[in-house]
This record gives sequence, C-alpha cells and structure tokens, in this order.
Amino acid sequence: MHYDRPDTMSLNLLIEVKRAVPSIPITMLTMHHSEELAVWAFRSGVWDYLALPLVQAERNRYLSALRELCSLRRNAEMPIQKKLLTRSNDLPESVRLTADHQKQRPLQDAIQYIELHFKEHIEQKELAKRCGMTPFRFSRLFKQTYGVGFLEFIQSKRMEKAEELLNNSEMPITSIAYAVGFQDPSYFARTFKQHFGCCPSDFRSIEPSPEPANVPLRLPSSSRTEEMC
Repeated sequence: MHYDRPDTMSLNLLIEVKRAVPSIPITMLTMHHSEELAVWAFRSGVWDYLALPLVQAERNRYLSALRELCSLRRNAEMPIQKKLLTRSNDLPESVRLTADHQKQRPLQDAIQYIELHFKEHIEQKELAKRCGMTPFRFSRLFKQTYGVGFLEFIQSKRMEKAEELLNNSEMPITSIAYAVGFQDPSYFARTFKQHFGCCPSDFRSIEPSPEPANVPLRLPSSSRTEEMC
C-alpha cells in the first residue's frame, strides 16, 4: 500500500484489509516518514515498512525478502515443520529512528552537494532550495544538527583537504590555497592558523610527507604566502 502523505481514511483502509485477510503480508510504502508512523505501521501488522525514496541497500534487502516469501508461498505442500522466513536482524535504513538520523535526513542533499562543491562559492539559499526549505529554516536546522553554521562547515571541509594536500603532496602552499577554494592565499594562511594553530609552512615541517628518491628540488616560490603565518 503506497502513501504519499498518509491520512486517517487511507490508514484505516490498511487496518480494514489486515482484519479482513489477516494472513496477507502488507508492505507499506510512504513518502512521509516519522517514528510515530513506523511504530503505528508495525503495531498494525504490516509485513514491511519502506520510506521513499529507497536507498539501494534497502531496496536490495526488501527484494531479497520478498523473493523468499514468494518462494515459500508457492509451495503447495507444506511439511509438518514449517520453514520460517529468514529476516535480517539489522534495522532497515528506512526505520532508523534515532533523533540524530531524523535531524540529518532533510539535510542529506545539502551535505552531498557540499562534499562535491566545497571548493566553489555556495549560496545558502541554493542549499535551502535543494532541501525544500526557506533559508532561515535551513540555517537553523543546520546549526542544530551539526553544531556549526553551513559556512563554518564548508570551511572545515576546505581545511581537511588542505591538510591532506600538505601531508601528501609537494604542491606550493599558494597552489593549495587556490585548490581548496580560497581566492586570497593570505586569507587561507590566516584561516589555516586559526583552525590548526600554526601556519601552513610550519604544519608541513611538523608533518613532513615522505619524498621519493631523485625528486628535483622545488624552487622557492615568489609568493610571500609560503612564509606567512
């Protein structure tokens, strides 16, 4: 039984079907998921509960269980000791009812977009639109969920990438600044020091990356950013 937005009449229909034919396995698919709805569904006797859209792992889990159920029901001759349907002990993705999961779910599109585009300029209203929210509601929910604003979150992603490049590459610091989305290398150096407690050049000397043999020496950069703290 598929629900875009469950209402009293349509949910009562599910109960009527279950009462009329108790042995029928009902799968409830809903685009409006909540902890209360999931609990109600299982208490009402549904066989499975799926929140849409389905992630691939949940889709595979459901189809596997459905094929096994159909196979059992096609067997006309049932042995004296009935075979039990194997069900996964793992809680399905669609019914993870933790508070953190519920808070993060509406922001998933924004987080995925940030992961791909953190090096670019990102507008709050663009992320809010992707999540179907007003900028104000998006900003408030983001801060409540992750403990920082979305701009601080993006800045943190840039610092993580900068740390990776400093540790695992021989790129000049100025080039790293541009590579992680900063237009001003001096501002990058100041931001890096606020985040890690030291300037990029000191960080690289503290955490040197192994250099392969016979690598030509890099000429000193003409930019003053290499020495800036």
